[in-house]
Amino acid sequence: MEGTEVRKLAALEDTHWWYRERRHLLGKALQGVTPGRALDIGAAGGGNTRVLRDLGWTPVAMEYGEEGAEVAHERGLATVRADARHLPLADASLSLVVAFDILEHIEEDDMAVTEINRVLRPDGTFLVAVPADPKLWSDHDVAVDHVRRYTRETLSSVLHRGGFDIAAMTSWNVLLRPVVAMRRKKASGSDLDDLHPVVNGALTAIITAERYLPVKQLPGVSLLVTAHPRG
Repeated sequence: MEGTEVRKLAALEDTHWWYRERRHLLGKALQGVTPGRALDIGAAGGGNTRVLRDLGWTPVAMEYGEEGAEVAHERGLATVRADARHLPLADASLSLVVAFDILEHIEEDDMAVTEINRVLRPDGTFLVAVPADPKLWSDHDVAVDHVRRYTRETLSSVLHRGGFDIAAMTSWNVLLRPVVAMRRKKASGSDLDDLHPVVNGALTAIITAERYLPVKQLPGVSLLVTAHPRG
């Protein structure tokens, strides 16, 4: 992701409906999990890293690019620049790895998943979020340097090949999928926008309602996975 996009994300993530709900989902996924050492890969502005910190984890924000690492460091987070395909960490040294919207940026996603498996403890947790459905490919994906969008099958395959068992896989942003598909067909470039408060509030209400509806197995804009190293 280009530096301008990272800065834009950092400016938006505290209030934007998309990022606020993702932080909620991260917190929910970690309910009942004993905190330990954690790595947030592709942390960008560090919104998810701060969630981990507030939940009692000892997190490090990891960024490949200089701009993202600078943003996380400016926000007072422990930060490291590294490549997800070559993690500068010891074997079995982490209890948690979070990779929200990162695997789709990496050509060799198999390498990244295998490395994540290496650094996780046998009882560790891997939380993954990726953009779903190649049919939704648009200029937005190009602008933010995606190399793919995943299906349930392709995501399951890369995780299994990397040594993980999947505990849960759910769709997210199901209710707004038709709107996203229509908008991205018409728009050019990234859709990381600063929304009018009324629009942001309406979208927040819709995505919040999704928490309580039986839609998590329907097609959505993203896929969310909880996985554990295969014993």
